[in-house]
Amino acid sequence: MRIQSHTAQSTSISLRRTIPQTLQPGLPSQNARPYSSTPTTPPKPPNGLKYNRLIIGMTGATGAIYGIRALQFLRTVGVETHLVMSKWAHVTIKYETPWTPESIANLATARNYSIRDLSAPMSSGYWKSDGMLIAPCSVKTLAATRAGYAEDLISRSADVCIKERRPLVLGVRETPLSAIHLENMLALARLGVVIFPAVPAFYTRSRGLDDIVDHSVMRMMDYFGIESDGFMPGEGRWEGFQK
Repeated sequence: MRIQSHTAQSTSISLRRTIPQTLQPGLPSQNARPYSSTPTTPPKPPNGLKYNRLIIGMTGATGAIYGIRALQFLRTVGVETHLVMSKWAHVTIKYETPWTPESIANLATARNYSIRDLSAPMSSGYWKSDGMLIAPCSVKTLAATRAGYAEDLISRSADVCIKERRPLVLGVRETPLSAIHLENMLALARLGVVIFPAVPAFYTRSRGLDDIVDHSVMRMMDYFGIESDGFMPGEGRWEGFQK
C-alpha cells in the first residue's frame, strides 16, 4: 500500500511552528495518512488472538513527534499501549508541536500513567508486556537505564524489560555523542537493548518531514514484530538499486 506524503510547506529558518499539516491534530488533509487521533476502543483481534501490549515512554529530549507518531500508528493497528511521559516531555511537546500532553495521553489505547507512579503495573515483571519503546529517549534516561537507577516509571519500566528479557528500544536523541554516552549505549547493547538513533534514511527519497519521521517509527516497530510495510513511507524498504 502506497501512502501519500505531505511535502514541506515552509523554508523558514525557524522550524518551531512550521509543522506539516498532517501532524496537526484535528486538521483534515487530502494527503493525511490513515492515523486516528480519536480515543476509541481498538477493534477486537480475529480468531481470539491477542494484540501486542507495549509500553511507550516519552522523555524531554527533542523529537516528541517520534513518540506521537508511534502512538498514532499503534492505535491504527490495534495495539494496546500504556503511556508514560516525563515532566520535561510535557514541556517539549508544547514547544515543538501543536499538540498538548492531554491530547497525546488520549492516544494511548489503554492508559496514561504519572512518571512518579511506581505502583503502576509495568513496575512489576509479573505484569506481562511485549516490550517498551522510549521515543524520544534523553541521554539522562539512557544513563539511568544503564545504571539500573529506577527512580521513575520510565526508567523502572525499562529496567523491568531488561531483567525479564523483553524487547527494549531506545530512540536516543543526542548529537554529538560523548564517550560517556557511547559507553552507556555499548553496555546496554550488550544486554540486548536496541539503541535506535533516529537517523534519516535518504535512500527512501523522502518527500518531507512526515516521511523522515515515519520511516524511523516503522523501523522501530520491527523490533516488536509489528507489521508496518503497508505504512512505510517514500520508497519503502531497501530492495537494492532499482532501475
